[in-house]
Amino acid sequence: MKAHSPTRWRFKRPSVIPGFGMALGLTLTWLTLLILIPLSGLAVRSSALGWEQFWSIAFDQRILNALRISFGSAFIAATINAIFGIILAWVLVRYRFPGKRVIDAMVDLPFALPTAVAGIALAALYAPNGWVGQFLTPLGIKIAFTPAGIVVALIFVGLPFVVRTVQPVMEEIDKEVEEAAATLGANRFQTIFRVLLPGLAPAVLTGFALAFARGVGEYGSVIFIAGNLPFKSEIAPLLIIIKLEEYNYAAATGIAAIMLVISFAMLLVINLIQSWSRRRYGYGA
Repeated sequence: MKAHSPTRWRFKRPSVIPGFGMALGLTLTWLTLLILIPLSGLAVRSSALGWEQFWSIAFDQRILNALRISFGSAFIAATINAIFGIILAWVLVRYRFPGKRVIDAMVDLPFALPTAVAGIALAALYAPNGWVGQFLTPLGIKIAFTPAGIVVALIFVGLPFVVRTVQPVMEEIDKEVEEAAATLGANRFQTIFRVLLPGLAPAVLTGFALAFARGVGEYGSVIFIAGNLPFKSEIAPLLIIIKLEEYNYAAATGIAAIMLVISFAMLLVINLIQSWSRRRYGYGA
């Protein structure tokens, strides 16, 4: 007969860093207090509306237009930031020039500057009689108090998310990779699109998602430059504030729930694309 093998109980070796249970408990508690409970309250309050009232709120023309402006402007601003954020990060990583530290510090300025101050400054710059607007007005270009002003404000507040996400990844790409591509006969465009960008794709998508999420919920820097005209330049966060001031809590909750669902769906799609790019190119695994 075959002898029984010795007991196969295997105990997991303790981690070098202790306190996993306590750290995990604190993390879950903190996330529950800050995220899960508020979102659960929003879901419960929205469920009390009833389907008929909820759909009447969801298909109201003013609300639909505000949602279109909010998500459309955030998407356009995040796309522009993704393009120019890569260029700015590339300049900061690859080149040395006078004033580099000043420019690098200015990238973080939107993080420290109050959003209301940013909105007032942008409105003053791009107003028809502002420093920049006075040159655009004769050309028939109007920025302030239009949807274009919303995009400008969202570009301002969202640029650091892309730059600070892409910059560390770009610093890890050795210059030898570019030299090897050039040695094999690749021109600059082939090196950028076939060698560099695939490795940066997950970081770019992450920065895009962060800038987009910030832009959707942005309020302070937008209301001063948007004009806030219904059906023209009214954003969804402002419409929520208006409904709350009217004591119409049902409509405010419904708009917030719709924004939550759309944001979650779009971020889910972005994360799926990011995961696919990592598997496709083998970066960030």
